[in-house]
Amino acid sequence: MKIISYNVNGIRAAMNKGLTKWLKAADPDILCLQEIKAQKDQVEFEAFEQLGYHHHYWYSAQKKGYSGVAVLSKTEPKNVSFGTGIDTMDLEGRNLRLDFDKFSVMSLYLPSGTNDDRLDFKLNYMAEFQQYIDQLKLEIPNLLICGDYNICHEEIDIHNPVANKNTSGFLPVERKWIGEFIDSGFIDTFRHFNKEPHQYSWWSYRANARNNNKGWRIDYCLAAAPLKDKIKRALILPEAKHSDHCPVLVEIG
Repeated sequence: MKIISYNVNGIRAAMNKGLTKWLKAADPDILCLQEIKAQKDQVEFEAFEQLGYHHHYWYSAQKKGYSGVAVLSKTEPKNVSFGTGIDTMDLEGRNLRLDFDKFSVMSLYLPSGTNDDRLDFKLNYMAEFQQYIDQLKLEIPNLLICGDYNICHEEIDIHNPVANKNTSGFLPVERKWIGEFIDSGFIDTFRHFNKEPHQYSWWSYRANARNNNKGWRIDYCLAAAPLKDKIKRALILPEAKHSDHCPVLVEIG
């Protein structure tokens, strides 16, 4: 089972840049999308159905053109959960989970801390999300949480850790949270296989950052510990260029 997660920074813009052609070649069983910035009726989802993704679910923010997540699947899930039941999260369309017989997949778009108010919102979200997942894992132990966490975990995950130590996305409090979140019973599937530096999933549009590979690794496929022996491989796919992010992949057996 091949699962790809991709912050597309606007699904309509990404489709205009060849997203469906790329998807046909990549051919995952499940595609988790973040930052779709659209309502379902604004998306030409027939293009995905033609590729075999007949089961597609969209969870948009109330605010038009903002945030939102989706999951496309070739296999019909046995259950779909829109949101978390926590209003502050769900108004912004940040969590969507599909349950299958042997595992569950969540598409997550964790907020960015672009200013003080949003940083406070992000830190509150992180605390509430940890509590929510602690409870969810009791019910669903075989859980994959794929998406944009908007946090670099270690210095190896960011191109200039010293200069960015006071920047949201690499603040000590954020790094501590994601470290503790992983330690609560998850595996960073990419780092499970790849310990190399200069492996990033997001680049600023400024200063030719992508061509110079001055990036951040903020997109993760985290697998709950019971799935450890089923993880076959995990990759970052930087050749896909429909967004300021690139896709991340995990394959489970």
